[in-house]
Amino acid sequence: MKKRYFILLAAIASFKGYSQTPTAAAPAANDYSISWYGFIRTDYMWDTRKSAQVREDHLNLYPLDKSINAGDGKDANAVGQSNFLSVVSRLGVKVKGPDVWGAKVSGTLEGDFFGNFENASTSTTTVGLLRLRHAYAQLDWKKTSLTMGQTWYPTFIPEVFPGVANFSTGIMFNPFGWASQVKLKQNLSKDLSISFTAYKEREFTTTGPGTQNSASINSAIPSINTQLQYKGKNLFMGAGIEVKSLQPRTDNGLTGSAKKNTTEKANSTSIFGYGKYSNDDITIKAYGISGGNLFNMVMLGGYIGSTTNGIESYEATKTSAFWIDIASNGKSVAPGIFFGRTQNNGADKTGTVAYGRGIGVNGSRMVDNVWRLSGRIDFKKNKFRVSPELELTSADWGAADAYGKVTGALTNVSNFRTMISCAYTF
Repeated sequence: MKKRYFILLAAIASFKGYSQTPTAAAPAANDYSISWYGFIRTDYMWDTRKSAQVREDHLNLYPLDKSINAGDGKDANAVGQSNFLSVVSRLGVKVKGPDVWGAKVSGTLEGDFFGNFENASTSTTTVGLLRLRHAYAQLDWKKTSLTMGQTWYPTFIPEVFPGVANFSTGIMFNPFGWASQVKLKQNLSKDLSISFTAYKEREFTTTGPGTQNSASINSAIPSINTQLQYKGKNLFMGAGIEVKSLQPRTDNGLTGSAKKNTTEKANSTSIFGYGKYSNDDITIKAYGISGGNLFNMVMLGGYIGSTTNGIESYEATKTSAFWIDIASNGKSVAPGIFFGRTQNNGADKTGTVAYGRGIGVNGSRMVDNVWRLSGRIDFKKNKFRVSPELELTSADWGAADAYGKVTGALTNVSNFRTMISCAYTF
């Protein structure tokens, strides 16, 4: 009897094997993926002098000019300061999804707790609150990529920025910041590519008449950047040019019969170049930029204004900067050294008021140049890092002329920063 049952079951199984009824399709693989990343970081800083700064002295830009007290004849800015901060701790998420129009699609959303502004004269501040850094989607074809959203200014090169321990990432000498943009990149060969980017300023927007971002919003023309990049086994290099047009005002700010509309622009052009050489033992990076109105990149400069018949016109002030960074690629101990310098070159035309960075309290004195030398050692174990760093920043101040350039005798001031950065990455 058991043998008969076995034969019957075998026949049924054989019949089902030849059945023309389609079997259910295997469940589709999940085309979506998501991954979190970031770090928990605390920085301990000690300074010997007050500096122009951002976010409770976390970013020290340049030491402040001498300010002599009438009562005791002492320099009010020649005082030490210190602070402990964790606001640069970061959280981000990367996502991938199904192909779109034949392109691989991905996205990034990232923020930290640096805040967006602070006002020392009032209680208005966002220090410690969430700040948007990156929010963009990217489509990648075989030779072409399209990026849409907020990410680095195109003059900030993620592959080539200083490896300093300070959160400054070389600020004042290297462009810094994010902007909403559209970027098209085309690979011309295996090693060579060209990119075109159109963007609008957002964070660290150029100062001037009007409200935050108004100069950028008033202009119908976005900033345009194009650059050529070469990427080899050990060598990465590139060069580019950027043109920018801002409109600080739509009217002259007067009232009654004196009020007039205006379309005056602050136009500027910048050129830049960079390179990186890396092998198993060492990495050498360098960057240089020269151009007008680099304020939005957290650099010296801006523009000057002059008024004729009730209408203010503008001329960009020019800035040049360069830096070099040399670092060990050691897996557990990695020393590094950085040097950078920036120069205020003034404008081509005269003006009566200056809008920009590097201007004294009353506008009569400006920064002529700033240089910085720093040395660091990264101590690394798994995903934990401790980085002590010594940093000397020197600035020359002087009387400003109608071109927004320093003339006559220079006053030198310096700040020495001692810092320890501790970070756990995940």
